Amino acid sequence: MNQLEKLVKLLLICGICGLQGCAEVLPWERGNLAKRDMALNPKPNLTHFRDHIFTSKEASQGGHSGSGGGCGCN
Repeated sequence: MNQLEKLVKLLLICGICGLQGCAEVLPWERGNLAKRDMALNPKPNLTHFRDHIFTSKEASQGGHSGSGGGCGCN
């Protein structure tokens, strides 16, 4: 098998894998996608609260905000 055949097979496999996530959403189905449960973060208040507790207790988290230590009472 030469390089061109390998490249074509690789591109074909990548193309097939990329098409798996494509789907047509009909207009009457769009309401289901707009529901709060379908969001990436369906409960933002709870997530913020858990992040606050984690950063207060752990004090070694990166990427969100400042770190601290102690009980998290502030």
